[in-house]
Amino acid sequence: MVKSVLGVIGGSGLYELPGLRDVSWKKVATPWGEPSDELCFGTFGSLPMVFLPRHGRGHRVPPGEINYRANIDALKRSGVTDVVSLSACGSLRADLPPSLFVLVDQFIDRTVARAKSFFGTGCVAHVSFAHPTSPKLMDRIEAAARTAHIPIHRGGTYLAMEGPQFSTLAESRLYRDWGCDVIGMTNMPEAKLAREAELCYATVAMVTDYDSWHEDHGTVDVAKIVAVLHANADNARRLVAQLAADFPAEHEACPVGSDTALDNAIITAPDKRDPGLVARLQSIAGRVLAAD
Repeated sequence: MVKSVLGVIGGSGLYELPGLRDVSWKKVATPWGEPSDELCFGTFGSLPMVFLPRHGRGHRVPPGEINYRANIDALKRSGVTDVVSLSACGSLRADLPPSLFVLVDQFIDRTVARAKSFFGTGCVAHVSFAHPTSPKLMDRIEAAARTAHIPIHRGGTYLAMEGPQFSTLAESRLYRDWGCDVIGMTNMPEAKLAREAELCYATVAMVTDYDSWHEDHGTVDVAKIVAVLHANADNARRLVAQLAADFPAEHEACPVGSDTALDNAIITAPDKRDPGLVARLQSIAGRVLAAD
């Protein structure tokens, strides 16, 4: 069995995790460039944990400039098995109010300017992504939220927009017509890359506002968002602490195949693969590359 190592990606308002023991911040080098920040290594009880602030401490990196490949690679090479992504979002539904946490299970990717795969010319791969989040990890997050008395809604579609501007009214209405539930700027291509890296992944979307569609709330008020961010961050820390306290020591196999996503995914013949790209892929795909 593989030992569990819980990875946490902190979004807006969440730049550190209190309660960890034996804490050390370490720079992790990757062949894809630098991650958003150093990674925080520690333990919660006996559970090893790795924390990465998605925007860097002090919120230095905007959504469109995050090096998502470096972030996921750094978590993978740090031994992480399960990733909980915490991110601020807008709500596209009246019954998903600010301060509610939404446990997302689907995505629509509307980002346009980001590297979305570790693979490419010289080593082509196609992973299954019909079910982008890991059900067992979601079960544990939902149970932790209930135990910690944190309001949470399970299920929902996350519309990932490019940003950094917020939506126009027409866009917001369009995404509602599509049946989307929340909107944010950071979970794509993060979720896709986590699947390529064979990491179990789940998103906790922390609602800060109603985007721009709501008749009573109008345009997005940044000052109000920041106030809600702080309250959400406190709940996020409590959620992670409860999740870590109850997390299994042994990694649970993913029922949707997150941890075996590269089985049969690489299409390029071994003798046609680019050695340079293959070398960059060792942390991500070494398990299957070594078998060919």
